[in-house]
Amino acid sequence: MSLLSQTKAFQQALAAWYSTAQRSLPWRTAPSLYKTVVSELMAQQTQIKTMLPYFDRWLKRFPDFEALAEAPSEDVLKHWEGLGYYSRARNLHKLAKDYVTLETKPTTAKQWQALPGIGPYTSAAISSIAQNYPAAVVDGNVVRILARLTNDTRCFKNNGDAVKAFTPTADMVLNHNTPGDHNQAMMELGATICQKANPLCTVCPVVQFCAAVASGSQENIPNIQRKATQQVQIDRIWSVNDGKLLLHRIPDDAQQLAGQYELPATTHFKGKPQLDKALTTKTRGITNKRIKETIYRLKPPTSALKAQPSNLHWIALDQLERVTLSGPHRRWVNELLKQDA
Repeated sequence: MSLLSQTKAFQQALAAWYSTAQRSLPWRTAPSLYKTVVSELMAQQTQIKTMLPYFDRWLKRFPDFEALAEAPSEDVLKHWEGLGYYSRARNLHKLAKDYVTLETKPTTAKQWQALPGIGPYTSAAISSIAQNYPAAVVDGNVVRILARLTNDTRCFKNNGDAVKAFTPTADMVLNHNTPGDHNQAMMELGATICQKANPLCTVCPVVQFCAAVASGSQENIPNIQRKATQQVQIDRIWSVNDGKLLLHRIPDDAQQLAGQYELPATTHFKGKPQLDKALTTKTRGITNKRIKETIYRLKPPTSALKAQPSNLHWIALDQLERVTLSGPHRRWVNELLKQDA
């Protein structure tokens, strides 16, 4: 029997599991519309376990839409530091400013999409979880669950195409009586049981509805093409002089990390800087890019740096906590300062 012919039984099995297996999360134990909005934007591109301390810190500083709307942008970015993808923080700040001025507040998924940073998935999550609006959420977790339940072996060019393909199915299996709990149950199932690798099929609460398990094909579903990995090399500078660290401030009009500080790359200098030994090499991944960053100590003298571009700044070491460094660079700076101590 197909999933769609057993929708009611599927909903009941999923709900029964979620009622006892759901993780205790701050936006669930003491829910509010504001907490739902913040948690959904934070959860984009970030694992729940990683975001929890940031969520707690955020709520203490910005407890509601009004407090966030009134906060200076520098403070907002500072409290987001370490989470990455800072456009989320800027969008959340803009959203709060817009929300507090609205005479008619959004209550449907479509209305939420009119606010900054809110797409189809986030609008469905906010409106269903906080306002009981019947909209199905569809992200990578939900795609994976539905693809396996229906044993859909189609090859998709990207995740966006897969989301479009499975949205009608998600709509059809949505429990309209409790859409928020249903959506959270689907996300919870994908995060904890129906995982990308090594799915825990033996303890899955809806395994009896899974056509992929029946055919033994669950490990290969969904079939989504991945972009080829790009290798990127960046050489960066470490220079401490007279109790100050040389940093590069990213322009305010940059598409990523606008207004934040990083260790300067050699390309940020007018001339080729004279490098001393390599202190460390770091690797990280951003989307499909594998970035290798080697940090070199700058050879003295540093007086020639006075003629460098205005976006290079000497920041006093005791003032570093006051500026917003991108997450990886904050860690690297702290590591290298300890080595120099």
